[in-house]
Amino acid sequence: MRFMIMVRASARSESGAMPEECWIAAMVAYHEELTRAGVLLDANGLKPSSEGWRVRYSSGARTVIDGPFAETKELIAGYTLIQVRSREEALEWVRRFPSPFGDAGDGEIEVRELLELEDFEPSERIERFRALESSRR
Repeated sequence: MRFMIMVRASARSESGAMPEECWIAAMVAYHEELTRAGVLLDANGLKPSSEGWRVRYSSGARTVIDGPFAETKELIAGYTLIQVRSREEALEWVRRFPSPFGDAGDGEIEVRELLELEDFEPSERIERFRALESSRR
């Protein structure tokens, strides 16, 4: 089972301010633990939305919308992707996740399980995805 731990953006992360050294140290230690346990798949921070864009789809048309985006509470500042045996194991790891913006700051993380190909009904298209996935490995 794969889970994505998403760090919600804050006004500070959206300003482009780099994280404080003590927070980086806590995140390094946490990700080292995940690595030793063999559950870390990927992890990264994201640049502010002012450096990104969205594509809106409406009635068959695509519109590119440049950032920044107003609602920081709906933005993601970074993520950690883990693979574990159960939801309970994921929850145990998430309970140890460092406070996203330091102990004195407010923050929030969101955790979501990734859809796996096994979650879909078998079909030719799903088999094509499976072939793509295995060719990447």
